[in-house]
Amino acid sequence: MVHSCSAQFHVRASTGFIVHSRCGEKLFAVRVLIVEDEAKLAGIIRRGMRERGLSADVAATGEDALWMAGATEYGAIVLDVMLPGIDGVETCRRLRADGVWAPVLMLTARGAVRDRIAGLDGGADDYLVKPFAFEELLARLRALVRRAPAERPAVLEVGDLRLDPAGRQVWRGTDEIELPPKEFALLETFMRHPGVALSRFQLLEHAWDGEYENRSNVVDVGVKSLRDRIDRPFGADSIETVRGVGYRLRTAELP
Repeated sequence: MVHSCSAQFHVRASTGFIVHSRCGEKLFAVRVLIVEDEAKLAGIIRRGMRERGLSADVAATGEDALWMAGATEYGAIVLDVMLPGIDGVETCRRLRADGVWAPVLMLTARGAVRDRIAGLDGGADDYLVKPFAFEELLARLRALVRRAPAERPAVLEVGDLRLDPAGRQVWRGTDEIELPPKEFALLETFMRHPGVALSRFQLLEHAWDGEYENRSNVVDVGVKSLRDRIDRPFGADSIETVRGVGYRLRTAELP
């Protein structure tokens, strides 16, 4: 049962309503897109939001969500993973690729860690497993929309290097490159910090587990192997040695 609370609100043209609870707490100012193929559940979520003075639309498929999010500015998106047609993870990736940066809360019955990782790597901001308490859904949305929207590409790009964390794929230009897990993790660390000089310890923390000690040369060996795969076959020199510090991934702006 969805508990209704009294609320006062006024319309904001771009994103919907600014809602205040009975105690005056500002909840959030959003127009919410609910992407859920279970009509009963979608109806319950929309009704609960509308009882709180929020504006909510429903899309039953990922394809519908793409055109609706492209036509309307939503303050938040609740996105089920298990959808007919393209699933929620792929829908999220396409939303990000289309420049839709509204916070995305993934909603699914699947609770395995790898499913959560796939959703977050696909561009989602948070993850809620069914069954869930409606008040927790609202609380998570409040937390998400308090953060200023920012572009967070699902596929990382630095120069002509591209890395897809969810698909575990790497390309230089149009050529796909096969990388072992450690080298993939190492490149992902570099690509999340382009142009930043990273110490060996920082790279060790991000790409290896605790069995390696800081004095080990495992980072140097890993960087050499990574260069052999992403640079030398293409005549490139992407990973720069920074004397006294560690390594840095060059950007187009760096000499």
